[in-house]
Amino acid sequence: MVRKSGKPVQSGRYFRLCLAFGAVLLLGACASTPDSGSVPQDREVDARVREPAKQDSEGVQVFPLQNPAVKELLASAGNAESNGDFGQAATLLERALRIQPRDPEILQSMAEVQLQMKDYGQALNFASRSYDVGPRVGEICSRNWRTISVSREHLGDHGGAAEAEQKAMVCMKTKPRSL
Repeated sequence: MVRKSGKPVQSGRYFRLCLAFGAVLLLGACASTPDSGSVPQDREVDARVREPAKQDSEGVQVFPLQNPAVKELLASAGNAESNGDFGQAATLLERALRIQPRDPEILQSMAEVQLQMKDYGQALNFASRSYDVGPRVGEICSRNWRTISVSREHLGDHGGAAEAEQKAMVCMKTKPRSL
């Protein structure tokens, strides 16, 4: 076969190039990312923040009223976090914070996601903000101080971490003055 320019067409070479390109496309389409359920999770947040706070949560609990959209976003963020998709969880929590920026539960959830992402400075910031606007007794208070403790420990402030652990215990033992 000859082109209009008078040069012969190298059909074998062209065919092999197309075949190689097609094989690369097929192999690329077959590649997949690992199942998000198989992603190993760091259990530090559960073991050091959530579980101890739940065990001690027999006292008074204070939870703010939430917008239904916020409840849905929190549930979706919890599912994303359970699947190891911390970036998606943070995005959903940011959306919830745009709706209710002073909700201590959302702020604390964001602190725990930041802790899982190993952004200890941000975790400390969100937990402190949650404590500032949240209850001084109960599970949220305890989770605030436990998150602050873990964050401070990772940031090298071991004295501050121990102090925060003590404050977490006070959250669970303090009775409101009106009772």
